[in-house]
Amino acid sequence: MIAQEFTHPDDAAALKMLESIPVLPKVVKKVMDLGMERFYKGINLATKIRLSPTQLPELYEILPPICRRLGIAEPEFYLEMDPNPNAYAFGDTYTAITINSGLVEMLTREELKAIVAHECGHILCRHMLYHTLAMTLVDGMAEDSGLRLLAEPINYALMFWNRKGELSCDRVSAFICGPATAARALGRLAGGPDSITGNLNLVELAEQAEQYEKYATDGFWNKTLQMSAVLGMTHPFTSVRISEVLRWVASEEYKKLREKYPSCPVCFEETAPGQKYCQHCGSKL
Repeated sequence: MIAQEFTHPDDAAALKMLESIPVLPKVVKKVMDLGMERFYKGINLATKIRLSPTQLPELYEILPPICRRLGIAEPEFYLEMDPNPNAYAFGDTYTAITINSGLVEMLTREELKAIVAHECGHILCRHMLYHTLAMTLVDGMAEDSGLRLLAEPINYALMFWNRKGELSCDRVSAFICGPATAARALGRLAGGPDSITGNLNLVELAEQAEQYEKYATDGFWNKTLQMSAVLGMTHPFTSVRISEVLRWVASEEYKKLREKYPSCPVCFEETAPGQKYCQHCGSKL
């Protein structure tokens, strides 16, 4: 698959702006020369569980089919203990995806697959170099006030792009697992597990994004407050993400993508031309 088929226009525009910062290529090179990828690979191997066909295979087996379908090399796949649900991709030449225990406990298998597909989207969309730099700066700025002062302008530019890049990856997630599953996984991250959010109305949650947009642009002070709220955030607000996903899957662009890469309308697994029934769920095609 081609990255541009999923790239959100805001992601492309923000990346163009990011690449126009004169000092940024030097910063990227310096960070990578310092061996940050090697550092984090050591941390991953030492502190997390590396998933494999023989190590918690029920979790590992989520990843390879997604990678094959997207046409990307399989990254290392890790599980870490953390009750706060999260997943992230890290590295450029060395790439790894980490999911944590809180995420696994909260989501269904299909929802977990949607989150993993989102992280694979970062690899497909070639986000990893700047994405890794953003994560490194966030960690470094939390530890070093001097670095915070020096890197803050670059960090804000990276965070702005990172938020836009998440919208592209949400599209990948919706394509691989279906829009309802992708949106539901995001809703769970906002409100909690199925025992609490089982009857979540995704359309109504998406409508909150419209209400938010009106509120956030209503006057100078509201604009200022909401701009300050998102300035250092790595991800867009949840209702905005769900709204963007539902808008995209209603577009002609999404329809053409489905025609180009046929899949089951029920389970969204890939299907072959001429198939009458889905080999995965048995649904009539």
